[in-house]
Amino acid sequence: MNTTTPYLRPGLAKPAPTEGLDKPFWDGLRREVLLLQRCSACRGWQWGPEFVCHRCHSFELEYEETAAEGIIYSHQRVWHPVHPALVEQGPYIVVLVELPQADNVRLIGNLLGEAEQPLAIGAAVAGVFEHHNDDDPPHTLLQWVAV
Repeated sequence: MNTTTPYLRPGLAKPAPTEGLDKPFWDGLRREVLLLQRCSACRGWQWGPEFVCHRCHSFELEYEETAAEGIIYSHQRVWHPVHPALVEQGPYIVVLVELPQADNVRLIGNLLGEAEQPLAIGAAVAGVFEHHNDDDPPHTLLQWVAV
């Protein structure tokens, strides 16, 4: 699923994909693919990106595609602006999403839709790729919708 209308207002700090460890993640989002680190030795998934496997300490890590689907592990309904660019944005919902198919790795993002929608821990969500093509550099954010 993708969206062409940005959820958040302009003026926020932009993610800074670099030539470093997280570049495959950001490049994948641009292609509407969720890529996370996976150890070639023990086959464990991990996030955030590291040079060493959290489980077996191998240095044999690669990025592998996983479904942008998960469940709400935690959430916060934000009622007060936490940045000047968000003065007219609230309320909005931030979710911590657990990916059962990827060793329960957790990612954070916004839950799109009505700000006062009912929320439940364990509710299913799907990823939405929010492209920011006019930014310099262009980038894509992974947001979430209830399913």
